[in-house]
Amino acid sequence: MSKTLLPAAPLRAESLGAVLSFAWDAGPFTATDAMTVGYTRSTTIDLIDELIDRGLVRELPNARTAGEYSKGRPARRFELDASYGVVVGVDAGRGHVAATIADLVGRELLRHHLTLDPENDSESVRRAAVQRVVDEALEKAGIPDERVVAICVGVPAPVDADGVSPAGRGGFWSRMNPGFRDMFPAVPAVEVMNDASLAAVAEGAVGAGRGCLNYVALLAGERLGAGVVIDGRVLRGANGGVGEMAGFDHVAGVGGAWGLGYRVAEWARAEVRDGVIRRGTPLAQLPTEEITGRAVLELARDGDADAARIVERAGELLATITGVLDNFFDPSRIILSGAISEGADQILEAAIRHLPDRVDLPTPLLVGSELGGDVVSTGAIFQAIEAARGVVLGLTTVVRNAG
Repeated sequence: MSKTLLPAAPLRAESLGAVLSFAWDAGPFTATDAMTVGYTRSTTIDLIDELIDRGLVRELPNARTAGEYSKGRPARRFELDASYGVVVGVDAGRGHVAATIADLVGRELLRHHLTLDPENDSESVRRAAVQRVVDEALEKAGIPDERVVAICVGVPAPVDADGVSPAGRGGFWSRMNPGFRDMFPAVPAVEVMNDASLAAVAEGAVGAGRGCLNYVALLAGERLGAGVVIDGRVLRGANGGVGEMAGFDHVAGVGGAWGLGYRVAEWARAEVRDGVIRRGTPLAQLPTEEITGRAVLELARDGDADAARIVERAGELLATITGVLDNFFDPSRIILSGAISEGADQILEAAIRHLPDRVDLPTPLLVGSELGGDVVSTGAIFQAIEAARGVVLGLTTVVRNAG
């Protein structure tokens, strides 16, 4: 027969939540393992059995069957049933939208990308693009809408605790986040966060911020953005503006929030145009549209002197930016994150040389990320999982029992 499990009463929900939280992080476990939560054996087993009924925990073959036990009565073994539902992480950049579907422990099931025209960034266009990329990703993965437990959308704008962005200059920020939190009313948990904050989430979960309580994840490709983690918490601010880089418009030696990738390309194009770089050299031979930040970095890595000089200049700029962030937030680590981190070793080396002259506090460790251009999507997945953890016990669950 079938039965419907209603949301648990508050005290019961608290107990179930404690065991579920343990299970979420534990991998395979026994009731004895779960007793570290603080309940007796009989209560712990009762709670585990209810979580099994709710579809959130599954029982594994016993240790003898698994070949890990040979004497005595084998203990029951359990694990979180990560297939209970899925989460969706969305990277809603200005020129792209990517949706990643993962199970409840972050195992990626599918990733789907769309390219956008950055000049056509109206609210209606962006809302339609995010809806489309999520719908198409779920369809490609063969996952019905009702299995989505949580969605997190990352945007290039400040985002407050209610998922709302201020208008910004010319309404840019509000166009980047045109009410995404209200777009998925059937999904139990929906969050919107700044993209650099999600990069910080990713770095803390699986990247260069693991085990570090005070760090900054710096996105520095086209535009600068910083996700700030202090005392283990991602900082947001009243309007979501912590880490917003528009203030660099007023910092001598930086002069704006344009990223390193953008500036390297612009500097190289200007030097070719103005004849600073001689004709016939590798950079001068490239068509203007092919002089990108990545192209300059690759030429510098291959030993081109003009490219190396431009990269050195970018390193000095990064040192200045890092110095400002260090003096404001006092992190122990600053992580160059996002696509720019791929192949940016020479920029980092130059920045590290110049950094001691730009800080008053102890010099932070400056490192490159290994998460690449998908760091925002990765952070959105982990943030969606955190949101899912807060709602799954409140969901009405229908299960099948024999009989």
